[in-house]
Amino acid sequence: MSQTPVLEATSALKPSTIDKRTNLSRAEFIKEYVDKSLPVVITDAAKNWPAMGKHTPQFYKKNYGHVKKTIDGVTYTMTEAIDRILVSTAENRAPYPFNFDIKKVFPELMPDFSPQLVYGKSDRIHSKLMPKQLLQGTTVHELFLGGNGSSFPYLHYDALFMHTQITQVYGSKVFYMYPPSQTPNMYPYPDNPKFSQINFLEPDYERFPLYKEAEPIILHLLEGETLFFPSGWWHTTKITEPSITYGRAQLNTYNWNNFINDRYVNWKKKISYAATPVLAYGAIVGAIMNLLEGEK
Repeated sequence: MSQTPVLEATSALKPSTIDKRTNLSRAEFIKEYVDKSLPVVITDAAKNWPAMGKHTPQFYKKNYGHVKKTIDGVTYTMTEAIDRILVSTAENRAPYPFNFDIKKVFPELMPDFSPQLVYGKSDRIHSKLMPKQLLQGTTVHELFLGGNGSSFPYLHYDALFMHTQITQVYGSKVFYMYPPSQTPNMYPYPDNPKFSQINFLEPDYERFPLYKEAEPIILHLLEGETLFFPSGWWHTTKITEPSITYGRAQLNTYNWNNFINDRYVNWKKKISYAATPVLAYGAIVGAIMNLLEGEK
């Protein structure tokens, strides 16, 4: 097993659009998108979620107004943040990212985001063979609230080479996405290659001339739609109206090796004694999971 995370072999693909699909079967999803490391929007995946129509800014203000979050050194209650979100403008933006680990902060709400969507032959994150320690550094179930004019502060791809599921529960959000093939144009930090050095809102083309050649896929994700994008895809977001988004990390056979390798690299820097066993564990458990899923 390699000790350096690598992007998918199919990352040379340069799609210019993202498909929107309805009634997409898991078999079709895997064959047409996961196998090819392509994103897709599924329009009806969350149609039966209790969260749809229930999780509004008013719902969170009424039931969780006391919950606090510190952003850029300023602490906001949910009530204060929601009031800002509802009147947010580009000139007077609401705090962002106003995000929470759902299982830690709102565990009673987890049933509202069900039935859970599994983008593989099994849900490896919640497998009995998955130690919780291997998931340190990522939030599996996350809630984002934001207002008009806000944007995610960094161009990046997600921690531990996780696949990402984004469901727009309320409002809409604009995604700017770049396939792994455009990584040279993203100028990753040498010591943190999942983050770009570029200020997405005000790019410095003199320092980062190749960014001029970067061609984003711009996607307006609408309420009720679910975006899946594979690990290694660069992205950031802009918000044009009050927005509530559910995000979920996904792990399956297609990103397993990169996940294990990335865990190894991170731990080698911090807790070196635990790093090498991760590679052995990943190889053994990955093979078992493949057998359980019917992989050859």
